[in-house]
Amino acid sequence: MEPVHIKSERKEKDEKRGESSDRPAIRFKDVAGLEEVKEELAEVIDFINSPEKYYKMGAKIPKGILFYGPPGTGKTLLAQAIAGETNSAFFPASGAEFVEKYVGVGAKRVRTLFEKAKKDAPSVIFIDEIDAIGAKRSSESNNEKDQTLNQLLIEMDGFHSNQTVIVVGATNRLDLLDEALLRPGRFDRHMFIGNPDIRAREEILKVHIKNKPIDSKVDIKSLAKRTHGMSGAHLSNIANEAAILAVRNNKKHIGIDEFNQAIEKVMAGLQRKNAVVMEKEKKIVSYHEAGHALIGKLLNTDLISKVSIIPRGEALGYVMYSPEEDRYLITKRELQNKIKVLLGGRAAEEIIFGEVSTGARDDLKKANSIAYQMVCEYGMSTLGNRIFDPHLAKNCYPMIDQEIKTIIDGCYTDSLEHIKGNLEILEEVSKTLFDRETLTGEEFDAIFEEAQKKLACSTLT
Repeated sequence: MEPVHIKSERKEKDEKRGESSDRPAIRFKDVAGLEEVKEELAEVIDFINSPEKYYKMGAKIPKGILFYGPPGTGKTLLAQAIAGETNSAFFPASGAEFVEKYVGVGAKRVRTLFEKAKKDAPSVIFIDEIDAIGAKRSSESNNEKDQTLNQLLIEMDGFHSNQTVIVVGATNRLDLLDEALLRPGRFDRHMFIGNPDIRAREEILKVHIKNKPIDSKVDIKSLAKRTHGMSGAHLSNIANEAAILAVRNNKKHIGIDEFNQAIEKVMAGLQRKNAVVMEKEKKIVSYHEAGHALIGKLLNTDLISKVSIIPRGEALGYVMYSPEEDRYLITKRELQNKIKVLLGGRAAEEIIFGEVSTGARDDLKKANSIAYQMVCEYGMSTLGNRIFDPHLAKNCYPMIDQEIKTIIDGCYTDSLEHIKGNLEILEEVSKTLFDRETLTGEEFDAIFEEAQKKLACSTLT
């Protein structure tokens, strides 16, 4: 049981400090879409708020919580919410802050941080990008980094049972961290914070539009569907960009047009309004994008939401997709179909113009990345159920490269065959795209179906 003098000290500290500046105002209600993680953290919150019942059972507070996952998914926000829910002092730091060229400086900073946190307990120490100081040690490691990591390990081991100090770490690369840091007793709980699913995206969007004047015609569910694969940071940026566009357009409410433009801006980049594209290049781009869209439709990969030849970012054109549902497993055939869609633009160029352009650079990069994953990570090649560690892959690279070539070449041949078999539809889509510059998903579907009917009628005749 917690000693009486410690309870009274905590009470005095809470009354004295109240809601001070180092106590975040963020609560769990401000963190949308991470219900399972919040449920898991509820025990830690309860422990900090009511430690007596846990001490009676002889339970110890978890010393460390490690959040890992892609960037922009809410790891920092969760750490602030833990401190906010418990009215604890919050000590944020970045792993890079402890990295110095002078030996001992980083270790001293770690000691100082933990001393402050112990003095101000209950407290939450948050170390973002912890892989900067917590990377695996080796004989070639930097001595200063090793000393800093050693000090962090000592500090995390040295807590007294009655000191309510929680260490929260965040990283995008769990595989880089030292095993001594990951063991129970230091970081007791490892929590994966991934990109939100469709329900979570809807909740996140609701949080970000809460204080914004939104037009009643805006359908949040539809926006959540269209933002597949995006992180919470992306969604926050979309809501903010839509608000800025509404101000620019002198509107009193944020409408669906602003949200559509914001999604395009975040996904495809800034629109180049003054870009002068030669007619010949515009024609190539229209066939290129029509090739992507046509093969995507024929293979039924994802729902097409927009096809455009208006330059955005580095791209002269783009096809936007909006998957009907979130997917967690993808089959070998579906991955091959994705590669075929990516190569569809180049296949259309080769068939129509007899040569290819530099416009497929990004497509080739993505296609080769998928093929590499199929060979090295998913065991989807003629090598069978084999996977290759990135560090060891260089020793087998000729064999891996041959497998990637086989996959890419096979998919490209199929793309060429699909284009050759549907040239009339390609011509119709390309011509309409050249004239209008932008086609919605519905407009593309109508052109596709009309061209198919014409083709069927001419075949019968």
